[in-house]
Amino acid sequence: MYLKKLSLFNYKNIAEASFDFDAKINCFVGKNGIGKTNILDAIYHLAYGKSYFNPLALQNIRHGEEFFVVDGVFEKEERDEQIVCSLKKGQKKVLKRNNKPYDKFSDHIGFIPLVIISPSDQDLIIEGSETRRKFIDSVISQLDNHYLQQLIQYQKTVAQRNALLKYFALNQAFEKDTLAIYNEQLEGLGKIIFEKRKQFLNDFIPIFDKHHKAITNSAESVQIVYESQLFEKPLLALFDEFLAKDRALQYTSVGIHKDDLSFEIDNFPIKKFGSQGQQKSFLIALKLAQFEFIKKQSGVLPILLFDDIFDKLDETRVSKIVEMVNDETFGQLFISDTHPERTEKIVKSTHQSYKLFNL
Repeated sequence: MYLKKLSLFNYKNIAEASFDFDAKINCFVGKNGIGKTNILDAIYHLAYGKSYFNPLALQNIRHGEEFFVVDGVFEKEERDEQIVCSLKKGQKKVLKRNNKPYDKFSDHIGFIPLVIISPSDQDLIIEGSETRRKFIDSVISQLDNHYLQQLIQYQKTVAQRNALLKYFALNQAFEKDTLAIYNEQLEGLGKIIFEKRKQFLNDFIPIFDKHHKAITNSAESVQIVYESQLFEKPLLALFDEFLAKDRALQYTSVGIHKDDLSFEIDNFPIKKFGSQGQQKSFLIALKLAQFEFIKKQSGVLPILLFDDIFDKLDETRVSKIVEMVNDETFGQLFISDTHPERTEKIVKSTHQSYKLFNL
């Protein structure tokens, strides 16, 4: 599977642009602020129906314009698949496959397997638990649409339970039986999601460990630890225990929507005790493990986007990545960089076909 063509209209700072891509390596080079990352984000948009960098959809429309269109043609299983994502101010975003609009964006997730490695991945370490939960959910959802639907239903039910708790507080009322309906729904959904996250991490962590050892030559000991209240007791028991707190706060304070991953180096938080280089190695291993996990589970080589990472890596790490390109670990690769000469030197050393786009 690979992206053959891409057309952009009014996407971020790009008025109009079209590209025909190489099936193996494609490089966007130019000064900072010229739009390299925006092109990678447009490709991400076609896989996920949203931006990787800006969750506010309207802010992806070029300043002063009314709409954006991202149009891509992929070759998948020896046939062309056209994916178009568009948004007009005042209207809902539209995602189409071969001119047929999706009723639900979630039905598209997983159709175009894709992984991005970017400096903004640092958020996985420095931001709160929601960012790390989204990472888990994104990887599982690429391979298991049923999981994604259960997750969406769980989130809707939490919102309904929260609305009920607010209603109780506002009206100085309480109906245990009504609350119990939501509790039981969340218990059923939460248990399934918890078990799938557990299974995912059992499969994922050994792959992560392998990549981390390869990148660092086994110089560091790192850990990923799954933290969930459901390890302590079932969700219904937690709801009973935290009922008074939930009523006081007027929202649901326990459940799988509070799960987290602890990223550690020598059993200490890497956020506090890891150097910049150690954090970088951890994140690249995490994303390469995501790539390999999706490849193994789906049997498809995901598209891989490298956003400005050669600027942030030492030569040892770069050479490790180049080795992986040479042994056919990767399929189609997109790279953004500020240095044309460096980029061309790196991609030439892979002995693969490539295209260089000077922006």
